[in-house]
Amino acid sequence: MSSRKSRADRRVDLIEAARRAILRHGTQGVHLNHVAEEAGLSSGAVLYHYPDLSELLVEAHHAGMERFYELRVKRIARSSDPVEKLVVTIRTGLPVGPDDPGVRLLNELGGAAARNRVYAVLLTTLYDRQVAMYQSILDTGAALGVFTLVGDSLTISRNLVALEDAYGYRITARHPVIGPDEAAELIMSYARTVTGNTLESAH
Repeated sequence: MSSRKSRADRRVDLIEAARRAILRHGTQGVHLNHVAEEAGLSSGAVLYHYPDLSELLVEAHHAGMERFYELRVKRIARSSDPVEKLVVTIRTGLPVGPDDPGVRLLNELGGAAARNRVYAVLLTTLYDRQVAMYQSILDTGAALGVFTLVGDSLTISRNLVALEDAYGYRITARHPVIGPDEAAELIMSYARTVTGNTLESAH
């Protein structure tokens, strides 16, 4: 990294290096020297910016999770159509392919959550925020008469997030007949049933 970079820029670079190291060595197997190697720095230089390696690893995981909430919220904010919002949210919650680094990072986090309370809290927070994101779309659509929900919006939203997680895992596990498009259509099938909407206007 260039010596002209600001401290903030260096920390961003280290977060990215930590993400690469986690994907290469696993959440439980990554060490300081792995991050330093990915960043092209000495271990001491990494510690200068992050004296506690665990803090850096948590920030790396958090940065990886932004895509599945913050970026989706920004994207659907461009539309006022609940149908379009729901379709876009479903499609952007899945891996783009079996080697999707963001989803692989989440899988690593999930595997470590049982042994690390901080990681468990991160995943729980992400899940709750995703559920709330779906619930807001469903409630708005119902209020506008666009959706006729077959159950309460909270239950439907929890099921949608659970389907994202399940099919996302199948994609990263290289299931021979479930890719991103197939998984999206399977989730959409459920969404059509529970909203009473064909969900076609956003195509």
